[in-house]
Amino acid sequence: MTIDAIIDIERHPITAPDFTARCAATLEDAGVLVLADFIRPDALRRMRDEAVTGEPEAYFCTQSHSVYLTPDTADHAPHHPANRKVVSSKGCICDDVVDARSPLRQMYDAPEFRAFVAAVTGQTALHPYADPLSSINIHYARRGQELGWHFDNSSFAITLLIKKPDAGSRFEYIKNLRDAAAGDMNYDGVADLLDGKSTPQVLEMEPGALVLFRGRDSIHRVSPNESDTTRMLAVLAYNDAPGVSLSENARMTFYGRLD
Repeated sequence: MTIDAIIDIERHPITAPDFTARCAATLEDAGVLVLADFIRPDALRRMRDEAVTGEPEAYFCTQSHSVYLTPDTADHAPHHPANRKVVSSKGCICDDVVDARSPLRQMYDAPEFRAFVAAVTGQTALHPYADPLSSINIHYARRGQELGWHFDNSSFAITLLIKKPDAGSRFEYIKNLRDAAAGDMNYDGVADLLDGKSTPQVLEMEPGALVLFRGRDSIHRVSPNESDTTRMLAVLAYNDAPGVSLSENARMTFYGRLD
């Protein structure tokens, strides 16, 4: 498929400098950019069919982790926000399972799309992961599965909703709850959130929406799926330098294999 058969170029002219500039300004101001109906209906149907077909191959796991995605530290008590645990549970198929003819693959590799993402996020260039698993992932959340509260390690994330469940699976976040660059972890603010004393924002999106999100300082989660319809989401990951691989420990944790 050509890129204009995958992306609604008329609605989202990704090669137009003024459109790119508006998207970059939105992401900078709000910390999130939602481009509704980014994917054309025929391409979205193909992505959904691919995700449904691939689900039996998905690696499902449940993980307990802190919101900071860091190991436990003896500097704080077990119930301190740095050590408190939340749960993430999901399934995942990896880049090497995504077919070369997939609209996801074709969009990920398209120079126009990569240049658009680089310009919006302020990167000089973007490169795929060097390992065979990490560039394109499709995530699955069945009934009761969720993504626990956390801050990202990367400066931005790119996701594409493929299939939405009938209830639950809300993307919730609080913008700029910490300042990692300044070393301000805002433990009090995190504790208030975990104790239910803070009300997060909810990001609304429908299948076919492309989302760019700055999650390094904005805590976020996906609430449990409350339906029997599996949530399916593509994650498109790039690096600002060539030759970068996800660590072997991370690959075993998230994918259950190294290659």
